[in-house]
Amino acid sequence: MSKDQVGWDKLNDGEILEVEKISREYMRFISTVKTEREAVKFFKEMAESKGFKELTNNISKKGNYYLIKNWKAMALIKLGGNPLEPYKILAAHMDSPRLDVKPNPIDEDPDSRTVLFKTHYYGGIKKYQWVSRPLAIHGVVMTKDGKKIEIAVGENEEDPVFSIPDLLPHLARKVQGEKKLLEGFEGEKLELVVSHRPEKDEKEGRFKKYLLNLLKEKYGIEEEDFYTADLEVVPAGKAREVGFDKSMIGAYGQDDKICAFLTVKAILDSNMEGNQIVILFDKEEIGSDGNVGAQSNLIEYTIVKILESTGTQYTYGNLLEIMHNSKVISADVGAALNPLFKEVHDLKNVGRSGDGVLIMKYTGSGGKYSASEAQAEYLSEIKRILDTNHVLYQYGLLGKVDEGGGGTVAKYFAQYGFQVVDMGPGLISMHSPFELVSKLDVYSSYKAYLSFLNF
Repeated sequence: MSKDQVGWDKLNDGEILEVEKISREYMRFISTVKTEREAVKFFKEMAESKGFKELTNNISKKGNYYLIKNWKAMALIKLGGNPLEPYKILAAHMDSPRLDVKPNPIDEDPDSRTVLFKTHYYGGIKKYQWVSRPLAIHGVVMTKDGKKIEIAVGENEEDPVFSIPDLLPHLARKVQGEKKLLEGFEGEKLELVVSHRPEKDEKEGRFKKYLLNLLKEKYGIEEEDFYTADLEVVPAGKAREVGFDKSMIGAYGQDDKICAFLTVKAILDSNMEGNQIVILFDKEEIGSDGNVGAQSNLIEYTIVKILESTGTQYTYGNLLEIMHNSKVISADVGAALNPLFKEVHDLKNVGRSGDGVLIMKYTGSGGKYSASEAQAEYLSEIKRILDTNHVLYQYGLLGKVDEGGGGTVAKYFAQYGFQVVDMGPGLISMHSPFELVSKLDVYSSYKAYLSFLNF
């Protein structure tokens, strides 16, 4: 491709139709799926519609299965007949930066006549981006009698929304104006306005009492139930097409639900015989810790579960051979060139929106710390797969060496001996409540994942 051409120049009319088709499918998903639990439920239904069955004991060595871990992580599995042969693996994560409702969240402020929910931010956010905007609450609450109540408030037109009030500019000169941008809003001030009416004939805690009565009546929730709840605060509203030409998609949670969706779609559409896994994690945005993060032994557990469920005799040596000979794509987003802040990028090593799926040889931060770096031989193999299948792709890094950095789940696969490389679409405004992606890069990423599985 000559330097005066962009990715869109390479598409024929049929491919442009495919770009729009996949983008519409993806927009329906990202408009409704805001949490990991919702993603697992959505993907389970997708898989079952394609004939996938739950991974249980005494299964066939050739078939399609899924495995769910705590409704926060999952694996989709295609077996080709010999579970001891190497696997092609697509790995992504389903969590996104957000606000979590604290275990004891209710904060009544009689001075302002409001009740607020206290929150704890999750992952790397710019706090000021979350104020004065409509927010929704998604999640589950476990009642004291063991009942699970699913909640999603703020997405339908008839639903109320919630908001964190910002300070009017007339009074912000000292409180905010003399601070640095990222210090203008403190974490403990990220409190959500959730109620405003008092309970009649009550003298103490009138506003809190009204809210508790309302929650009890509407959802069957009592105050102590918040201690056993998983409630996430996310931007309210659907994905939107961006630009007069509608060439981009704007939505919350694209890091990394976009890759989760596209990898699941790829394995459901793949037609190659052989062993394949799509594994989807939680907790990547906070270091991949916990029993559903990539630092757990979930990939090892998944492979062992396959071997035992199919009645395959194996040794620990067999397991190591599988992992050291399997190939992995860490399907995660990269940073596309931001037109307003080009100075943080190395323009010779940056992904650009609309130039195709982004291959990142390594991530990490200054000096390549905490990086997993793909070797030349594996990168050459990936390049050959993409070239053979006419996939539009580009190479890039996160930013200039001393500007910062970040990581993915790649290094946790590398620890097991897998060959792994990072590959996914580039985003603008990553980790914001409204991330941008080129429709062409959505299509190119899907085509790249599918080509990897089918090669």
